[in-house]
This record gives sequence, structure tokens and C-alpha cells, in this order.
Amino acid sequence: MKLIVRSFIGFFSVILAALVVVAVFRLTSWGKDAPPPIKVDATPLDRGPQLGNSFAPVVKKVMPAVVNIYTTQIIHERLRRNPMLDDPFFRQFFGDQAPDSPRERTRREQSLGSGAIISPDGYILTANHVVADADEIKVAIGDDKQEFTARLVGRDQPTDVAVLKIDAKDLPAFTLGDSDQLEVGDVVFAIGDPLELGRSVSMGIVSGLGRHYGVNGLHGNENFIQTDAAINQGNSGGPLVDTAGRLIGINTWIATQSGGNEGIGFAVPVNLARHVMESLISGGRVARGFLGITMQDITPDLAQEFSLPNQNGVLVNDVLPNSPAAKAGIKSDDVIIVFDGRDVADRHSLQLAVSESAPGAEKSVKLIRDGAVKNLSVALAELPGESAPTKNTQTQSDTDQTDALDGITVDDLNSDTRQELRIPESIHGAIVTDVNTDSNSAEAGLQRNDVIVSLNRQPVSDADDAIRQCKEAKGGQILVKIWRRTGDFTGTRYLSVDNTKRK
Repeated sequence: MKLIVRSFIGFFSVILAALVVVAVFRLTSWGKDAPPPIKVDATPLDRGPQLGNSFAPVVKKVMPAVVNIYTTQIIHERLRRNPMLDDPFFRQFFGDQAPDSPRERTRREQSLGSGAIISPDGYILTANHVVADADEIKVAIGDDKQEFTARLVGRDQPTDVAVLKIDAKDLPAFTLGDSDQLEVGDVVFAIGDPLELGRSVSMGIVSGLGRHYGVNGLHGNENFIQTDAAINQGNSGGPLVDTAGRLIGINTWIATQSGGNEGIGFAVPVNLARHVMESLISGGRVARGFLGITMQDITPDLAQEFSLPNQNGVLVNDVLPNSPAAKAGIKSDDVIIVFDGRDVADRHSLQLAVSESAPGAEKSVKLIRDGAVKNLSVALAELPGESAPTKNTQTQSDTDQTDALDGITVDDLNSDTRQELRIPESIHGAIVTDVNTDSNSAEAGLQRNDVIVSLNRQPVSDADDAIRQCKEAKGGQILVKIWRRTGDFTGTRYLSVDNTKRK
């Protein structure tokens, strides 16, 4: 009898524990989009010396999961009147019929890219720059080019990753590999739609890992796979695939002097792309960790000066007040050699490790201070300026009118940007990340990496503030104070931008 009672109690306990687990899961998942049903295969690649005569079975397996992406952008062009009409000699023939204000025309610009289906219910990975300025996104699937209108789930400029969603079911989808297991020399395939030829495959090898050449001009979040598999215009956003047919990267850009493929292409590792994708799907943005230090790489002279065994690690230059680093006890002149159990090779490796960590996470830090090894624990904060995606002063809902400073894209200043561009902490405002060459802003002299300090003598605190002041600006001109660092000039200057509104 006692045995029966004990068995019943044990069985009841198991059922109760299972119900608790289900309840906790439902509570923690409430209010979030469910993750896509992706397949992952982290089995190590067979690196035997044999090379098959054909990779057709691999290509045939993955090709249905490759898509073509067509984007359309509405372009508003400012047409200046012919300067000859200002000459009295020509006016006697044409009269004074030319308008005093610039005329405009609207045109549609289309571009082509590629993408990879990563779940049967229609989630697609592609490159951010393929869809960044699109007003409309179309996706074509299969040999019959079945077309869908895609929804932009989210995009992340620092990693050049974007996520699309189409309304479809039972789609062929890639199995995701483990890009951390890649080795230089592994055979890979780049698949996409280069030069509008149709879906094509090129083969190469992994030429390098951990590249951070600077596709966005700002280092810290870049960790590219380098390959000599041919990547051309139209391949952007397409898959980089291993010989097992697994997705191991998203093709993003090439280094070239001719404008075409020269055997140096780059892809975002799928592990990084997956992290970004899951963040965009669940929360609409990517929250990155923040440590709060400025640092530099270890040179041979510094290694000798600080009595270091080698050049691995980073030297802490400054620690920001009230930052996670300061609260953890990290000090200037410390040499950080291990972060979260991973060896720190250089400044980029630490920046990448921190940025891939979730805000609030507790991370272990091993450092050398005055020749002695110390172990600390740091609770990361969220990287400032990462609370919203990049902002553009010209929005889709305002296409009938140009705000002041039309044609520029601005973003918040953060610690990585300050360090990369050597922007002093005393400088506050919004950084210009892009300038349309055919705009009043470009004509006035605004350049990429300028920091907008004030507008019409009103200080600018961040990108949102800059956009708000632009929309409220009145008058024919807007006075812009910028901070700029160039080869022959560092400091602030004023620019006057035409504030003419579109009619």
C-alpha cells in the first residue's frame, strides 16, 4: 500500500513540475513573436582529402531556398533651371518664363538582390543595404518566379543584416550551419542573381575569418567571412553555403578597384546573422552590450612597457564615469586579456564580444594590472544610441514635402562611433551617416561623419532631436553648426542649407 501511495505521489510530482515548466514558458513568451521554425545542423564538416567530380547534388538541394529580391525606391529629383536663362542675352529670345524656384520630378529606381529562406513559414535573411531605402520589396521564388510582397521585419546597419517576411507556407528552407566551425580553406558556394543573369552558383574557399575591413565605416560589429567565390552585383544578400548544403553566411560586399569581382568577397557569418535575426523578430531591434571604455591594441613597445608576455589583449585608456566598467572596478592602464571565457586578441575582438552580449548580462573579465592577474565580473549596460534603428530625415509618410536637411541620414552618437572617428566627449549632437549627392544638404557642404551640433542656434541632443528641429524649421535657410574632422581641419563650422519646401 505504501509503495502504491509513493508511486502515486511521485507521478503527481512529475505532472505538477511539467505544468509549472509550461506555465513559466508561456509567461516568459507572452507578448513576443514566436521564433521561426529554423533547422540548425552543427555537425563538424567532413574535411577528407577527396574532392567529388560534381557538386550538383548540393546545389540542387539548396537552390529552391534562394530567392530574388526586387526593391523599388521613389526618388525626388531637384531640377535646377539652366543658368543661361539668367543671362540677359538669352532672355531676349526665351523671355522671362523660367520659374524662380527649382523644379522637381519623381522617378522610380529599381534594384536587385538575393536572399535565403530560413523557415518554411516565410522568413528570409538578406543584406541590409539591399532593402535599406526601399519603398516596396518584392520576392520571387522558384524557377517559375512566384512573386510575393515582402514585409520588412527589421534591419541592422552595423552588421548589414535584414529580415523579411512573406505570407507563405511549406517553403523550402535552408538548414543553418555553425559558422564558428569554419576553417580557412573550406570549400564554399556563393549563390544569387548576379548582373540579372538569373540564379547562379560560384565556388571558392574560405580565404579568411574575422575580417573587419569596414563596410559601414565603423568597426566593432563586423566579423566577416572572406571568400574568393565570385560575388557580383545582385549577389548581395544571397547565401554562402558549405559542401553539406548548410547556410554559413550572407553575402554582403566585395573589395574591388575595378567595380567587379576581384576574388575578395565578404559574408556575414550565419551565427551572427541568426543572433541579429532573432533579436529583430522578437523585439524589432538589436540590443547590444556596452562596457564603457576606450582602448587600444598592444604594440611591441607597449608589451615591453607593461611587462606583458605577448601582444594579445587590449590596453584600457579611459573608463567612462558610471559605466559598467567603472562599476566593476576596471581602471585606466589595465590590460584586458580574457572576456567571458574567450581570449581577447585585439580591440576588435573585444568590441565584437561585448556587442554580441545582451545588456544586463554578467560577464567575467580577466585583466593584468601592475603585473598581477585580476578577475572581475561586469554587468553590461545597453549600448547608448542603439534604442532605435537609423533615422532618416525624409520618411515615407512625408514624401510630398522635404524637411530641412533633406537627403541626409542621421543617427545617435555612441561610444564606438566616438572612438572610431575620434569625436571628443564634449561634442554632442547627431552624426550624419549618409548624404544624397542630389540634395540641398550636399550642395551646402554637409558630409558623411559630420556631427550636427546645432540647428538655427538651437543645440541638438540626438538624432530624434535633429529630425524634430528639421521638421519645425522655418525660413528660406537653416543655419547648421557641425563638428568635423578631416585631414586639414578639425573643429566646428557653420553651413547654410536651403530650406525650400517641395510644392
